[in-house]
Amino acid sequence: MAILPLRLGVNIDHVATVRNARGGPHPDPIRAAHLAVLAGADGITAHLREDRRHIRDQDMERLKRQLFVPLNFEMAATSEMIGLATALRPHASCLVPEKREERTTEGGLDIIGGHAHLRPAIQELKGAGIRVSLFVEPEVEVMEAARDLGAPVVELHTGTYCEAVAEGDQARIDHELERLRRAAAHGGGIGLEIHAGHGLALDSVRPVAAIPQIAELNIGHFLIGEAIFMGLDEAVRAMRAAMDEGRAQIV
Repeated sequence: MAILPLRLGVNIDHVATVRNARGGPHPDPIRAAHLAVLAGADGITAHLREDRRHIRDQDMERLKRQLFVPLNFEMAATSEMIGLATALRPHASCLVPEKREERTTEGGLDIIGGHAHLRPAIQELKGAGIRVSLFVEPEVEVMEAARDLGAPVVELHTGTYCEAVAEGDQARIDHELERLRRAAAHGGGIGLEIHAGHGLALDSVRPVAAIPQIAELNIGHFLIGEAIFMGLDEAVRAMRAAMDEGRAQIV
């Protein structure tokens, strides 16, 4: 089987988090996006949350104007965000669940229960020429629901697996990796493009990178954190190298 290259999307949300803590213009998330691309990122991801806690509307506008790599607009499936996305026309929009009180996105989108709400949102985004992705739990029935909704891409939620790695719980690690492998194989087999992300770090990325159906990983918080110690360019290069090591395990 021919193994496709594995793309890295870098999420720059938390550069904006640091900027917003002081209310000034620094550090600039768009500068971080350019540095990440120069270091080997294949695309940039930014989540414009409803409460604008990190990325802001003008950040998205600047990213769209200045980037020469794909921009992935993470967003809730609300009328406001759909309107902003269809006006901006990024390369892709990833629909995610969003709660005002959460620190970060907690789990995948309920695309089975939210089928009626999501279908028109997906069609409107696709009609604007935007590639739609759904951030979902790694389950076979969820892959089927994504295909039925007409979304060409799913992003598998890796957060539960990463929590198991952090806890050193090998039985749980094995269980969560098997969920990811099974969902990726099924999703790829029914024509979905498979991405993955949430919580990935250098100690957890290699086994995920070794899943052959996964075409892209989206990673943010860990890279921005490591940038404090080694610089963003070196953090991106280290992640790219770890992903390549994982990919090389595919036989």
